[in-house]
Amino acid sequence: MSTETWTLDASDGGQLAVRTDVAGKASRMGHRLTIAVTSWTATVEWSGDAPTAVSLTAEVSSLDVVHGEGGLTPLIGPEKIVAKANALKSFDADRYPSIRFRSTEITAVDAGFRLAGTAEIHGVSRKVTVDVDVNDLGDRWHLVSETVVRQSDYKITPYSHMFGAMKVVDEVTVTFDAEYRKH
Repeated sequence: MSTETWTLDASDGGQLAVRTDVAGKASRMGHRLTIAVTSWTATVEWSGDAPTAVSLTAEVSSLDVVHGEGGLTPLIGPEKIVAKANALKSFDADRYPSIRFRSTEITAVDAGFRLAGTAEIHGVSRKVTVDVDVNDLGDRWHLVSETVVRQSDYKITPYSHMFGAMKVVDEVTVTFDAEYRKH
C-alpha cells in the first residue's frame, strides 16, 4: 500500500479564518469580523486512498482582520489594527503563540472525512470533531471545512466593550479552504 504526506499552508493559496458575530444592546455598533490566520501548516498522512493522520498548527500572531460587516462606520485601517490588537489580547498570543490540532481517528463520510482529535487553544486541550469536504477537481483536490468553536471552552474571554453592551459572541466559526495539486 502506498503512503504519501501532503503539506498545505497559506503560501499555496489556502485559507484559514475565523468569523465572529456580535451581541448585546449596542451590537449594531460592532463589526462581524473575518480574521485570517496568515501563517499555518497542515500535514495529511495518507495510506492507500485514505488519510491516516492530520495535524494543523496556526500561529496566533499572524491574525489579520480582513473584513468587517455591520457597524456604524466602515471597518478601515485604524479600526482593523485595534480589532487585531483586541483579538491578540483575547488569545493571550505572547503566552500561547500557537493553536494546534491533531487527529486521533479519521472516518470516511459521504462528502469526505470526519476528523476526531484534540485541539489545543490558549493552553487548553479539548476533543473536537471536524468534517472536511473533499472534492476531486481532476488535477487537484479541494478541501473545505467549517467548524464552530466556543471560545469559553478554551478559557478565552470574548472581547466586550461598554460594559458588555457590545460583545463578540462566544461561538466563532473557523473555516478552512485549501487545494492540493495531484502529482
